[in-house]
Amino acid sequence: MRVLSLVLSSFLIIGLLCLCSMLIGAGDTSISDAWGYLCGDSSLRSDDNLDMVLRTLRWPRTVAALVVGAAMGIAGALLQTVTRNPLADTGLLGINSGAAMGVVIGITYLNVSTALGYLLWALGGTLLGTSLVLVVATTGKAGVTPLRLILAGLGIGSTFHGITAMILLSNQTSYDEYRFWVLGSLAGVNLTIVLQMLWVILPGIMLAILLIRSLSALILGDDVAQSLGHQPGKIRIWATLAVTLLTGACVALAGPITFLGLLSPHVARSFTGHRIGRLLTFSGLFGMIILLSADILCRIVVKPFETPVSVMIAMAGAPLLIWIVLSNRMLTLSHREMR
Repeated sequence: MRVLSLVLSSFLIIGLLCLCSMLIGAGDTSISDAWGYLCGDSSLRSDDNLDMVLRTLRWPRTVAALVVGAAMGIAGALLQTVTRNPLADTGLLGINSGAAMGVVIGITYLNVSTALGYLLWALGGTLLGTSLVLVVATTGKAGVTPLRLILAGLGIGSTFHGITAMILLSNQTSYDEYRFWVLGSLAGVNLTIVLQMLWVILPGIMLAILLIRSLSALILGDDVAQSLGHQPGKIRIWATLAVTLLTGACVALAGPITFLGLLSPHVARSFTGHRIGRLLTFSGLFGMIILLSADILCRIVVKPFETPVSVMIAMAGAPLLIWIVLSNRMLTLSHREMR
């Protein structure tokens, strides 16, 4: 009953935030005009400028916030589970670094400048990074372990970061375009690209759902998982693939939005405990709520300009992360559930 009420409350909050997202903007469109348009006022529906603002700008942006928020929340929950690290994020496996390197290569050598181009090159870089991490982590007799996976990800990620910096320093044009992309923003997204991104995100979500039972065994420890007939190494490989699909698509569309995949599972875990199915579900829901809230705030804090949504999340997320680290209760809870 408590879970059902939480789900309904989450959907109610998401619905209200979607409405606010359609009504509030950095421009001079009034809330009353936007409300009248949504209610079907014929005189307002005939206003081309208002139609462009709501249909072309705010609606795709709202949908993108829902999609990216859910995907990043689920990706963060998966990553924290398979690494048994409550502070894990996509940077640990070199995913963000691989995506950034792929986009920079596309910008520099093939003049990529579209969201779809970013998507393809970010996925390519992400898949390359993930593959290298898995190869390094599985080399040797010890097999895939959380520590080896994290160390391999940090090493590969640092290498990709160095290559990206070298390319950018040698090409000013690439640096200017990359600087705009790397800020992380939902402004100007195209609904067509968002829908195309779903072809990558939906398989990642389906794979995460299929892994729920295996992850529930893995969280009890590798030995317990093996005694129940599961293979920890393969579970981590499939989970890493799901994280790659989810994160690569989101980074390509909105840039590397930090903290979102870290904070959503922490908020969800305080309600769900160690149940993986509920953790994934509420991580996705809270990811939507966090990203929608941040995107709405970034339109009004420096109006008529906008603050990148990644900056807004970082401003709220950094103090919360410090509190999480300093909170003995949260650390104890997270450690117990990650074992």
